[in-house]
Amino acid sequence: MPAAVRKNKDNLITRLNRIEGQIRGIKNMIEEEKCCVDVLVQVNAAKSALNSVGVMLLETHIRDCVEDAVEKGQCAEIIEQLTEVMKKYIK
Repeated sequence: MPAAVRKNKDNLITRLNRIEGQIRGIKNMIEEEKCCVDVLVQVNAAKSALNSVGVMLLETHIRDCVEDAVEKGQCAEIIEQLTEVMKKYIK
């Protein structure tokens, strides 16, 4: 695991725990047959929170792994890897 990810590990875990709670809350809302609009609002909030985690990881990857590869002269390889990661992340 890159050093930058280790530095953000506690923050990432905290965010993921919060998202896990949001998902459980959404499940409970559905089980309790809450209003669809209210459930959708919570689904959107969970998606937004998960996207934030993804952005944090992507930024860490760029700042740590990509920068390191560029310094080592591995530009073509890291650009290919970053391109593939972006394609998967954007889906």
